[in-house]
Amino acid sequence: MPILKRHATDYKGVYFVWGESIHPGKKQKIFYIRYRKDGKAIDEKAGRQNEDNMTASKASIIRAERISGKRLSNEERRDELEAKRVERNKIKWTVKNIWDEYAQVKASNRGIKKDEARFNKHIVPTLGGKTLDEISPLDVDRLRLSMSKFSKPQTVKNTLSILKRLSFFTIDRRLSKGLDFKITMPKVNNLKTEFLTTDQLKALLNVIQEDPHPFAGKLMLIALFSGLRKSEILNLEWGDVNFERKFIRIRNPKGGQDMTIPLNDDCRNVFESITKTDSPFIFPSKKAVHITSLDKVLRGIRDRAGLPADFRPMHGLRHTFASLLASSGRADLYLIQRLLTHKSPMMTQRYAHLRDESLRQASELAGELVNEAVKSGEKVNVVSLDEKRG
Repeated sequence: MPILKRHATDYKGVYFVWGESIHPGKKQKIFYIRYRKDGKAIDEKAGRQNEDNMTASKASIIRAERISGKRLSNEERRDELEAKRVERNKIKWTVKNIWDEYAQVKASNRGIKKDEARFNKHIVPTLGGKTLDEISPLDVDRLRLSMSKFSKPQTVKNTLSILKRLSFFTIDRRLSKGLDFKITMPKVNNLKTEFLTTDQLKALLNVIQEDPHPFAGKLMLIALFSGLRKSEILNLEWGDVNFERKFIRIRNPKGGQDMTIPLNDDCRNVFESITKTDSPFIFPSKKAVHITSLDKVLRGIRDRAGLPADFRPMHGLRHTFASLLASSGRADLYLIQRLLTHKSPMMTQRYAHLRDESLRQASELAGELVNEAVKSGEKVNVVSLDEKRG
């Protein structure tokens, strides 16, 4: 490789060479610094003009910091990283240690608190002190069986899923060996579709109208009129609701990608009834962020309306929204999928039987109309096959 020409700068011990730029066909300056430390001559790169936004002035500051010891040299940083790597490899990566590392990386993820509670309650007591390669299929079977005696199938599945994810995380980060066998996840039928009858819906709306809480009833109405998830509603900011163009923007939904849904008139009326504050959130808390939970208040409204004890206020209203659309016969499953922001049509399929029932009723209605026409003496045009052929 040819030696590149060094170009001096106005700063002592700082020079640059011309190198390839991120822009094709163009060059960029690559800055270097020279200095002595502990009697040793050091010549090292400070950074690139474009990628690192480096200048001769910045390079000079870096040079001064490295001479004074405020900043490590490139070689010293490499040695430090290597020392950390060696020290890291000395750690016995037990399931508990892996979780601590995993929890830091995934701290901003939804559900990490619930995962932590499941991990501490179910996994730590029996498997927390073991490394993953010390865990056998029998250990996992025992965990599954012991949990099945007191926990719901979905809780068992969620707990085993944590163990599975920790194994993938360990392998991906090269912390140690992962599990050398596949965890068989229990099958769970959790597709519970909640639906309110007309009388139940009337009772709920009456209680909401009388409820004194400033937000609880409005949250439930938005879920009923829009089909949005509770987290999506609570996360809404005023800038997400476009009253002029009539749409709602959903940021960071469960499916992952931002989406928009139509803003209908009933939903619009609810939003317009909410008093704005200095907070950008529609449902702000005293801490200037949005409310995170009103479960106790929502359950109180449910109970006063005389709804079933297992009816989940917000999620149940989302199901009611979808069920009403499906049973109306005026919205196909694709439209319902789009409104519910389901990533896959499989989740929307649970409403298919309601759609099929509405189609069956429409078919029955056609037969009734024909019979009524015949009984009333109206002429029914029946085109014969011969006429069709002709």
